[in-house]
Amino acid sequence: MRSIRRTTVNSERRTVTMTIIHKYLTRELLKYFCIVVATVVGIYMAVDFFGKIDNFLEARLPISRALAFFALKIPFIVAQITPVGVLLAVLIVFGLMVNSNEIVALKSGGVSVFYLFKPVLVLGLIFSALLFFFCEVLVPITMGRANKIWHSEVKKESAVTSREKNIWIKGNRSISHITYFKPSNETIFGVTLNYFDEGFRLTKRIDAQKGVYKGGRWHLFNVVEQDLVKDDRSYKVTYRVESPARLEFVPEDLKRVVKKCEEMSYGELSAYIQEVEEEGYDATSYRVDLNAKIAFPLVCVIMSIVGTGLALWRKKKEGFASSVVYGIGMAFLYWTLYSFCLSLGYGEILPPMIAAWLTNAIFACLGTLMLLNTS
Repeated sequence: MRSIRRTTVNSERRTVTMTIIHKYLTRELLKYFCIVVATVVGIYMAVDFFGKIDNFLEARLPISRALAFFALKIPFIVAQITPVGVLLAVLIVFGLMVNSNEIVALKSGGVSVFYLFKPVLVLGLIFSALLFFFCEVLVPITMGRANKIWHSEVKKESAVTSREKNIWIKGNRSISHITYFKPSNETIFGVTLNYFDEGFRLTKRIDAQKGVYKGGRWHLFNVVEQDLVKDDRSYKVTYRVESPARLEFVPEDLKRVVKKCEEMSYGELSAYIQEVEEEGYDATSYRVDLNAKIAFPLVCVIMSIVGTGLALWRKKKEGFASSVVYGIGMAFLYWTLYSFCLSLGYGEILPPMIAAWLTNAIFACLGTLMLLNTS
């Protein structure tokens, strides 16, 4: 009986000890995550503020509008740096534990690396869910309002959008309409150009199936041109397979005014893709972004695996600072590869799903291998 009681007591003590370890890791991870995110957001906002405040002053906008603009960008910045915050928080917590020999002591007491990894994985999953909710609900609203302030009030751009894919541009006695703009290859579809005289009478109308920007100018294809004949007020109709055109806008102007993917939720972007494809246009680049809206939040889980494996894999003699440097390098490598894969998706070299998920798969395997080598 005494042996059974001792076993039961030891088991209870062990359970309490394990619970304390999990609570300690969770508390420390959250603390350093908040410190990292607050620091990076503060630095980013300071640089962005001093870089753009002159534009607000030149536009003669009150300081309240400038502060509103920068405040609206905070959710987007937080969403972008959350995975890095998770990675650095894991590296800092486990790095400090390695330096103080706490990991060695815990292993000697029978605590495995995978048991230490449990709270990290749980927090990674929670951060991924929160990040998806953040990007789905808050970021589209705030970024839409911030971009509206920047383009309409600061830059005072004349181009406006009607719905997502219909762009209207008012020029010097001209009104242009573009049904759909594909940013990846700078191509416009369903082009209508209307030119007016001083009495706002239509003097010329040009309709084109599509237009491609190359060599510093637009080239229109399958063109129907109608010119006003002043004598009898009729219109002369001309057909052309291809025709160069001097338009009052360039692709950069269109990229600024079309509704960006970060301004749309997953449901909005999915509906937009369906509408675009039903009208016969290519929506490959938007499908890449649609897959990325799911793949990106899961970066928090990937970074928790990579961070734990990297922190526990290194040797103590390498120093704590070296693991942080490795972590920053790993984050930089991830974003570089992630952006490269998305670019391949936009260029239709990789399928949209592979372009969005390939980097996650590579780093998940890398982090898992490092984690297995620590046990």
